[in-house]
Amino acid sequence: MAEEILCDVIIVGGGPGGLCAGMYSSRANRDTICLEKYMPGGQIAITGEVEDYPGFEHIQGAELAMKFTDHAKKFGLKIEMEEVEKVYCEGDYRVAKCASGKIYKGKAMIVSTGGSPTYLKVPGEKEYSGRGVSYCAICDGAFFKEKVIAVVGGGDAAVEEAGYLTKFASKVYIIHRRDKLRAQKIIQKRAFDNKKLGFVWDSVVESINGDGTRVTDLTLKNVKTNETSKLDVSAVFVYIGFKPNTSMLPDDMKRDEGGYLVTNFHMETSIEGIYACGDVREQLVRQVTNAVGDGTTASVAAEKRLEMLEDKAAQRI
Repeated sequence: MAEEILCDVIIVGGGPGGLCAGMYSSRANRDTICLEKYMPGGQIAITGEVEDYPGFEHIQGAELAMKFTDHAKKFGLKIEMEEVEKVYCEGDYRVAKCASGKIYKGKAMIVSTGGSPTYLKVPGEKEYSGRGVSYCAICDGAFFKEKVIAVVGGGDAAVEEAGYLTKFASKVYIIHRRDKLRAQKIIQKRAFDNKKLGFVWDSVVESINGDGTRVTDLTLKNVKTNETSKLDVSAVFVYIGFKPNTSMLPDDMKRDEGGYLVTNFHMETSIEGIYACGDVREQLVRQVTNAVGDGTTASVAAEKRLEMLEDKAAQRI
């Protein structure tokens, strides 16, 4: 028989939003368990430098992740290294079934599973992640002032973020595998009118090259001629897709057209008692500051649910 663990609040995913929610729930004297399959901190733990989190003018992502983790654990948050395979409801309980066979049951659940960018899967991408390879212009654009930057992709996100990067870079090249953009026409017009933007058509990135510490150039291949060329850049921003991590959640949980969870202003999903925070839910921008704000709201809302269930139980006595 599978081992069952009961608690007040289950947090699925240990990114900044989940850790913040765990801190608040634990601080409210609730038995709170965070289930994380990799390492606490999520994407921020593998981010190089962070300069846009209030109170820290400059900090390494791994260090910030550790501070989040230690702070939450100080108030009693329990972190278990578990991969959640399925989430479902069982009466008042919200249940997480894990790959280990263990089943965690809580009266409230906060989903902080984040999302995953679509990777180029080329040589150098992993090696230079955080050292010139990025998936977030708002996070990392300011590190490349007066540098030459490349953006890979041709959709709305790629073209809009390329325009944003021109605030910092001396030149931004959009690399697209087709001979025309997929972005909306109004977004395309702004891009074509921007003199700091250049376009490399019909091309894909074959490899990301560097000097051992940072990105120095890209090897490109023209998909029509098969010719290769080199593009000198200090950074490459990849925007070929982003997918929220929701495969373990119920199919009937409401999502938007991009697959992101739809929540109300309590961060509650379409399933009562299950809340969401951070990159997994629909929102305008995806930043660590958003995630911790979401986590705060989700935790407070979850606490209200626990109090309501306790009041109902008391009335039945």
